[in-house]
Amino acid sequence: MSFLRTYAYLDDDPVIHTEKVILRPAIGSDYAQWAQLRSSSRAFLEPWEPTWPRDDLTKSSYRHRIRRYNKDMRDDYAYAFFVFCRQSGNLVGGLTISNVRRGVAQTCSLGYWVGQSYANQGYMSAAVNAAVSFSFDSLRLHRIEAACLPVNEASRKLLLRCGFTQEGYARQYLKINGRWQDHLLFALLDADPPG
Repeated sequence: MSFLRTYAYLDDDPVIHTEKVILRPAIGSDYAQWAQLRSSSRAFLEPWEPTWPRDDLTKSSYRHRIRRYNKDMRDDYAYAFFVFCRQSGNLVGGLTISNVRRGVAQTCSLGYWVGQSYANQGYMSAAVNAAVSFSFDSLRLHRIEAACLPVNEASRKLLLRCGFTQEGYARQYLKINGRWQDHLLFALLDADPPG
């Protein structure tokens, strides 16, 4: 239902509004909410993410992260968003459109995380659907790729629900939680029916 999504720009950065969530680039004042959510969700997130650096939740690491996000967006390489509940304004997770490749590919990779207390409430489905529309409508990409661990049933179901097709299995694809791990590979094309 693309008519329910609106795109706005705050200081030239995209802000995506849906009925359930708002996606916008992170800003400095988000630090406390981000650090609290990541910290309280650490055990929930670690099995699905790269090993967290020792200083990951520090304010200086956060500032570095924001600078990198902003540079990647300016360079049309990646678009990192924080995901907020539209009703409460609470930070519920994050989503990144990364590895944007132009030329003959016109493709990107999609990654996301959700805080433990917000899992299984539809926030990430709404965020992924909004990011898909943004990728195709605003970024004019042709293909979105995503991957998840074979044991991550919640992520596999989310991608299928959002219209992605499982295309393959990649051995030792990404180093997750300190180990090279196999992944299921998914993709969605701009011509595919919406999820």
